[in-house]
Amino acid sequence: MPYQARLNPSLPRAQAHAAPWARSMGMLEGSGVWEEADLDAHGYPLLCAYTHPDAAPEALDTVTDWYVWVFFFDDHFVETFKRTGDIAGAEAYLDRLPLFMPRDGSPMPEPGNPVEAGLADLWGRTAPRMSPQWRERFFESTFNLLQESMWELHNINAGRVANPVEYIEMRRKVGGAPWSAGLVEFANGTEVPDAVARSRPLRVLKDAFADAVHLRNDLFSYQREITEEGELSNGVLVVERFFGYGPQRAADTVNDLLTSRLHQFEHTALTELPPLFEEYGLAPDDRARVLAYAQGLTDWQSGGHEWHLRSSRYMNGGDGTCGGAAPWAPPGPRGIGAGRIGTAAARMARAPFQGVSTRARSFRLPAYERVGPTPAPELHMPYALRLNPHLELARRDLTEWARRSGLTVPTPGVPDDGRWTQDVLDSCDFALCSAGLDPDASAEDLITSARWLTWGTYADDRTPAFNAAHDAVGLRQYMEQARQCLPVDGSPAPPPVDASTRALTELWTRTTATMSRQERERFRRACDEFIDSWWWEFANAELNRVPDPVDYIEMRRKTFGSELTILLGQLGRGRKVPPELFATTTLKSIEAAAMDYATLLNDCTSFQKEIEFEGELHNGVLVVRQFFACTTEQARNIVIDLINSRMRQFEHLVAKELPLLCAAHGPAAGRELEEYVDGLKDWMSGIKNWHKEVGRYKEPNLRKRYGRYEQYEGEERPIGRLGFAAPGPLGRRPGVQSAECAPGRRSGVPSIS
Repeated sequence: MPYQARLNPSLPRAQAHAAPWARSMGMLEGSGVWEEADLDAHGYPLLCAYTHPDAAPEALDTVTDWYVWVFFFDDHFVETFKRTGDIAGAEAYLDRLPLFMPRDGSPMPEPGNPVEAGLADLWGRTAPRMSPQWRERFFESTFNLLQESMWELHNINAGRVANPVEYIEMRRKVGGAPWSAGLVEFANGTEVPDAVARSRPLRVLKDAFADAVHLRNDLFSYQREITEEGELSNGVLVVERFFGYGPQRAADTVNDLLTSRLHQFEHTALTELPPLFEEYGLAPDDRARVLAYAQGLTDWQSGGHEWHLRSSRYMNGGDGTCGGAAPWAPPGPRGIGAGRIGTAAARMARAPFQGVSTRARSFRLPAYERVGPTPAPELHMPYALRLNPHLELARRDLTEWARRSGLTVPTPGVPDDGRWTQDVLDSCDFALCSAGLDPDASAEDLITSARWLTWGTYADDRTPAFNAAHDAVGLRQYMEQARQCLPVDGSPAPPPVDASTRALTELWTRTTATMSRQERERFRRACDEFIDSWWWEFANAELNRVPDPVDYIEMRRKTFGSELTILLGQLGRGRKVPPELFATTTLKSIEAAAMDYATLLNDCTSFQKEIEFEGELHNGVLVVRQFFACTTEQARNIVIDLINSRMRQFEHLVAKELPLLCAAHGPAAGRELEEYVDGLKDWMSGIKNWHKEVGRYKEPNLRKRYGRYEQYEGEERPIGRLGFAAPGPLGRRPGVQSAECAPGRRSGVPSIS
């Protein structure tokens, strides 16, 4: 814990206020959950005084009431629904709670229990003081927090311990820390400007903060949750079960992850906020609010740590039991006994260099590691493959079009052109991929789809030259040139400057000719996401940083060009789905599950190509291995388990939630939705078949394409000044192509790499 905890001087006032408020809401005697002695022992005013040391007295009272409410809700849900397994009752209970958070100030129903009464009171005291944008964000995080209970309840009823990556992702989405971050804005009067509230740096700050808060809570609550509540959603248990570790080793691993997330927080605050301020041209007072918000999150980290050491809610009884420590007990590690889980991980400050190796793992990686051929993953695929009958026509067209556009012809002044030759194009067989993506497409639509996949691969392969030269300006210009080829208003694009812009201009004109303005805008957004992802990869390459799993999975959907390739598979169908349905939670979840299935399948299949021959940083198996410090086999098993989990999630959503969405929007919209989802089934089965059949991942083809590379095997990318990776041999950054050793970056369909 690198931050010093501070205590708010208004603590006595908050302590005097908490119990009367809880009693007035019905949370104490007679609730069947708490007595006043329970509330006093848990020490929620102390938690808030530590986590919000600069809050004004009235704001501290309100924040304290929020935490009393949220912990009461958690315990009330355990007693009422988790112990009984009453899923139907839990769903009805949770469905009412959003009614007590009206963003527009509309009337609330009459509260029917202490949780509803407390939420109604708190929303009325908090929301009017904040902007509509903050209310929307806080409503979203509170709603997700409530939905966590259903996720945990389903896991308990199924006896299922989550996959480690799935756990971190879901814990971040539905855990309490994003909600806590919203209260930091309220308590400190540091509401962040709406222009940057959802920007990537602010999101990474919140995510890293959330991960550290959740993992710390998992360490302290392990015994209480496992032995008393029968809980399965605990990070220590997840690591313990999935890796086969003993409890202490699992706790040490979770503590390393916690430390890694604190390092990510610091790194983002120091390196990404200043450029963000300049990009958005924030005024000085807006910059000060963002920095004060970041400081508030660090105060929460240190204060939350101190409170966990004191609260009787957790494992602070020195005899190995939960409870026993008074709220004002002296600081220090008080786990569940010497040598047992909890003590070793209780206070990182006692081991000041603990976690340094964890941080180094993210920035140091042997280049071109010999990993050997990648075995085909055993994956669940319930949907039958269908291939388009125009496949051979599309193959013949692709050869001629790529030559005519210049994609397979060396371009003067462009280093190596991504090593594109006709042999490389043939090994990719993008027509086969398109034939599976949309088996019912016309010949013209199939040809268009295959050309898009080819351009996406070629354009993506050009970016290593900018990495090699540390040329941020050149990459930005390259990205802008691509965007200029995509006019939404029908105006002509600028004259092409190279093969990439020539091919893209022709494709955009061909594809969007019959689209409405709204359809062109959606297609343009998909292209923009793909183009923007090059900058994220460039930034990681500059810092030589392997991203964390959740950040990677979210960005991998973009680097893969997932939405773009899904739209290509829908050229002949599914374009009548009402646009507002794409914003629904059900359809977004269905799309995300399909995207993750495809992207992680690609990472498993391309592992040897990317790690051994390209020196790549962006591969899901590598990301998991680095993050969890496990073996390649263990990391691959985690990724395969996650792929299959995504398919099961897709099946569940289609079987259980899609019919409800269809019924809610009428028969016509329902038919379009079902057709769109059928397209996603073809998309996944087509991509799976493509990975199985093409030669681009076979070792003989890799050796032929990339030539000699053994001289670089085991080369390590050292950390340069300010954390930037130093150049490799002869000034070449490891992972960038050269004439003799041709390690490219990634090459694939808009990121089928």
